Amino acid sequence: MAVRRSIAFVAMAALLAGCGGDGGGGGGAAIGNGPAGVTPTPTATAGCTLRERQDWVAAQLREWYLFPETLPASLDPTPYATVGSYLDALTATARSQRRDRYFTYLTSIKDETAYYSSGSSAGFGIRLGQTDSRLYVTEAFEGAPALAAGVDRGAEILAIGSSASTLQTVASLYAAGGTALSDALGPSTAGTTRVLQIRDGSGTRTVTLTKTDFTLAPVSSRYGAQILTDGGQRYGYVNLRTFIDTADPALRAAFSQFRAAGVTNIIVDLRYNGGGLVSIAELMSNLLGANRSTSDVMSYTTFRSEKSSNNETTFFAPQPQSVAPTRVAFIGTGGTASASEFVINAFIPYLHANAGLIGTNTYGKPVGQIALDRAACDDRLRVIAFALQNSARQGAYYNGLATTVEASCRATDDLNFPLGDPREASTRSALDFLQGKSCTAITASAGAEARAMSVPAVQEALMPSGPDVSTAQREVPGLF
Repeated sequence: MAVRRSIAFVAMAALLAGCGGDGGGGGGAAIGNGPAGVTPTPTATAGCTLRERQDWVAAQLREWYLFPETLPASLDPTPYATVGSYLDALTATARSQRRDRYFTYLTSIKDETAYYSSGSSAGFGIRLGQTDSRLYVTEAFEGAPALAAGVDRGAEILAIGSSASTLQTVASLYAAGGTALSDALGPSTAGTTRVLQIRDGSGTRTVTLTKTDFTLAPVSSRYGAQILTDGGQRYGYVNLRTFIDTADPALRAAFSQFRAAGVTNIIVDLRYNGGGLVSIAELMSNLLGANRSTSDVMSYTTFRSEKSSNNETTFFAPQPQSVAPTRVAFIGTGGTASASEFVINAFIPYLHANAGLIGTNTYGKPVGQIALDRAACDDRLRVIAFALQNSARQGAYYNGLATTVEASCRATDDLNFPLGDPREASTRSALDFLQGKSCTAITASAGAEARAMSVPAVQEALMPSGPDVSTAQREVPGLF
């Protein structure tokens, strides 16, 4: 049984209440063998009956859970039909306190490994967001069916059906409530076909899309890394979609480009990034830390008291591609979480008001998981086991980073323009921040901020529900 560490994100928890069933989708991010010295208590080889798996899950929580005082003294697993529903009941108190919003869950070792090693996923290759009863494409991924069919950011989906004759309007699906809207898009399995009526700059049309296996690029080849020129000055722009292994070379290439150009004002766009690998979060931080000493603390990792021998202090380790930023504008939304928040938080004690949060408040996940494996059953239990703090011991931002950062600028996620386009509202606001212009600070929740803006903006990612949610969908909020 292996233990691995992650700071992964489970987005839109209310819609994920039914997740985490037997062998369901995963969402944590394994990094090697986790903190030095983390060794699980050996367990005898056992079978994979429902009761055996439930008992195993309960035992692991009692040993590792960061909030042991919130666990019930005893809870009979008999009434629970799945491992996931029993796990949700065990963690209900911490969830009610906003400390574990479905961050502890059961997943498939195979599914999770495929995603974190290569970005493997099955779907249309689009990210979807809602604003009231309307559904929009917020991003389309290269090499996937939707973009190949001309469906890209800003397209509105008007109706969904398994055929042209079964189209149902998004408004009617939204009115039906529950998971009707996400269910209409079908399971995350290759071969699933849906007919979509969409409206975009080319007008209204109907397209037929079939879900296929594709590899999600963590940094877009179209707009993921750019040098923007604005007002006669140059600015680095990097958009990271997800913290997975394949982000390493892409991030190094982006920052090498910035370094060669002498760029010191950087936009880091994490607006949809739900988190992932600690190792990639540390790499991103190091690439922004050319002027950081190897004695400068990046983060403190703290386990519960009886597991304190596993606590770690991580120091900066500048890389050959690193830049020394004058100012950094971090673009965030309510879908920005976990590893993304780790990176932002790491720079607050060093850059102070020169590190700004642009957009809306972030999700709020200052804790991380270890992975406990029961290989015979393909079970990986992701358990919230440690808390994260920056060098100033700032953490516990369960309500987002808006009140932790020293500078922020409210901006909408503007679907009228591509990501990284200086005309796009959040990118424009990030450039203005780097130029020292005044702005309105972020003070409310992400949803309230979005509703306060005049430009149509996505208020939340559309999330699937049920035991078949894939690792990719947990880590990439809104992925279908």
